[in-house]
Amino acid sequence: MKMLLTGGAGYVGSACLRYLIREGHDPIAFDDLSEGNRDAVPADRLVVGDILDKDALVNAMREHNIEAVMHFAAVASVPESIKDPDLYWKVNVVGTKNVLDAMRETDVDRIVFSSTAATFGFHENMPITEEHEQRPETPYGTTKLADEWMIKEYARAYGIGYAFLRYFNASGADDDGENGEDRRSESHLIPLILYAALGRRDHVKIFGSDWPTRDGTCVRDYIHVEDLAQAHKLCVENIKPGVGRHYCMGNGDGTTVLEVLHAAQDVIGREIPHEFAPPRPGDPATLIATPEKITKELGWKPKYTDIRQIIETAWRWHERYPEGYTSKAAANA
Repeated sequence: MKMLLTGGAGYVGSACLRYLIREGHDPIAFDDLSEGNRDAVPADRLVVGDILDKDALVNAMREHNIEAVMHFAAVASVPESIKDPDLYWKVNVVGTKNVLDAMRETDVDRIVFSSTAATFGFHENMPITEEHEQRPETPYGTTKLADEWMIKEYARAYGIGYAFLRYFNASGADDDGENGEDRRSESHLIPLILYAALGRRDHVKIFGSDWPTRDGTCVRDYIHVEDLAQAHKLCVENIKPGVGRHYCMGNGDGTTVLEVLHAAQDVIGREIPHEFAPPRPGDPATLIATPEKITKELGWKPKYTDIRQIIETAWRWHERYPEGYTSKAAANA
């Protein structure tokens, strides 16, 4: 199947692109490279473009005879969204409308949307299921939920089939250590811990030490990017026009920040400098998903179910290329 992956040179998008190629599909990345990395995808599969430019989207869909879209492109930092909600409404909502309108103009009738656990906000009852009320607490979560509503309305009116994948914490890297997580401004826990191990940072900050959890640090559900890629493939292959699916994407098991730190120290074999800091606004104490629905409906089965496995793949990437794709480009020059 010929697919356009917006944000396809980003961390999750490029992992999906590589997985889809291996599975016999024909994906093209559409990315403005503001966060994505040119070297994360084959050169002949990259179209440089901005989702705020609808004409560029239309041209890419027509030129490559696109049959389905996977929409990853977004701004995605909870703290940043609180400081600059205008950016989030512009990129995430206007950009998604452009993607949908370009699909209409080119008769593309299926989309897999990269959503987020942040649409659920704070809940005491865990794990989160698809039936939990969506009540986002931050502009990031609010704009992603607005995208979901918009896609549903386009589906109802124009016959678009869709799937929403509400990620929890995407993590890890390719098994061979050749591609992984590399952002201009990193905020995810596992790479920050590994940066501290490599000396790219003096230490890693742990935000809060008295949360109502088993060791006082936040609990999160970590899912490997290849397992996310498998979910995207299953969804796009099973979408029907005008019909929607929505799934929570996690491993169903929570890991505290300190447990992640200790697992990383075990993998690397040394202490990693860290210090405690005040809690961040917009952070819930615990956020865990259950993947039962996608497992039952589509047969999804994760390959990486242990936090140590996930960290091992991430460490292979960061140890081999300490400066990410900059290091990789230099090594291949």
